Amino acid sequence: MTRIVLVGAGSVEFTRNLLGDILSFPALRDAELVLHDIDPERLRTAERMAAWTAEALGATPSITGSLDRVEALTGADYVINTIQVGGARATQIDFDIPARYGLRYTINDTINAGGVLRGLRTIPVVLGIAADMAEVCPDALFLNYTNPMGMLVRAVDDAIGFPTVGLCHSVYWTVDTLARYVGVPAAEVDALSAGVNHLAWILRLEHRGRDLYPDLDRFVREGTVPDDDLVRADLYRRFGFYPTESSEHHAEYNPWFIPKDLVEAYHVPIGEYLSRVANNLDEYAETRRKLDAGEPFEIERSGEYAAVIVNAMATGDPARIVANVMNRVGLAGAGGGALISNLSAEACVEVPALVDGLGVHPTAVGPLPPQCAAYTRPAVDCQELTVQAALDEDRDLVYHAVLTDPIVQARLTLDEAWRMTDELIDAEREWLPSWLGGDTPDWLA
Repeated sequence: MTRIVLVGAGSVEFTRNLLGDILSFPALRDAELVLHDIDPERLRTAERMAAWTAEALGATPSITGSLDRVEALTGADYVINTIQVGGARATQIDFDIPARYGLRYTINDTINAGGVLRGLRTIPVVLGIAADMAEVCPDALFLNYTNPMGMLVRAVDDAIGFPTVGLCHSVYWTVDTLARYVGVPAAEVDALSAGVNHLAWILRLEHRGRDLYPDLDRFVREGTVPDDDLVRADLYRRFGFYPTESSEHHAEYNPWFIPKDLVEAYHVPIGEYLSRVANNLDEYAETRRKLDAGEPFEIERSGEYAAVIVNAMATGDPARIVANVMNRVGLAGAGGGALISNLSAEACVEVPALVDGLGVHPTAVGPLPPQCAAYTRPAVDCQELTVQAALDEDRDLVYHAVLTDPIVQARLTLDEAWRMTDELIDAEREWLPSWLGGDTPDWLA
């Protein structure tokens, strides 16, 4: 029986969608599902949600919950990570302190100042999970949804070397969006994308062998792009390839929109992630209410890749996904080159992959267009500096990582950047490791 462990299962909305996907596959309907969270109330809610989902789908999995991580991980075949260290309170700090320095963000969880702090508070916990897996389920596959994706996959590889695949839905939904723009069913579209998580590019877009970029170009230049996608459309006009992540993300990944006071003109949703966090809290409360009242939930296939991977490996039926893996994975099988040849071999990159009974097989893409590679490389630098800061316990590298933030570069002096970083570290002490003066143990302790 396939043993699937969900770490951070208290994110009940995501857990419900993920379990709906998993239990919709016939081969997984009797899987062993193990839910783990550190919050007893949320864990109990997740167990109730899992039981409801299984019954609604007519599936018969075994479902257990555990507050003990090692107990939950023991004997796992697949471990799916969805934790958020610090939760809503830490996220609020990621926005509030930079705001005192005049910095505005939309999501702030990947490469900006907030991404660095999120990485520093999350890396030790994820390394602890991976270290436990190496002891109690050494043959399992670690599937990570938690951000900052590139930093976490890279940290696990650098420190432990445990097989890890990062998963994100941004490419899937970008292709769906672009298919709607050009009037083609998304299921009939073939796309090739590459880059790093949240900063990848659609390199090819085709419908039954026909290049869709001329249609997309016409759509963009006719001014019919929705207001919530204007940033990406402008980047496409300048770079020649469509970015795979949303406009609200890309608005903070460069200095050309928010610092230039183009927020209103490009409909940039400042503080968007804070709204999502508030909505998630409301959804959790509503989930508990509906469970108590015995009201039904809607179950839809979400398209998340974790279920696709588990099914493909369990059955041998091949599937195509997009995976975040170490770039050097391609060194042995791509004629001596990395998966993306003009990004660092030590980067975590996002590329197409084939999944079958033997595992996840990333595809070597070759070089990104040079202008796209240049736009993407600062994200790789932020990955490297944050991970090395965490592994080497080097506070100086934390400042250097924050300096890669284009919003910081556009707005702050070096003295201001240093002071802001110190304030963030001090305010988030309860979630940071002891080498930063924090209250949590270093992962090796």
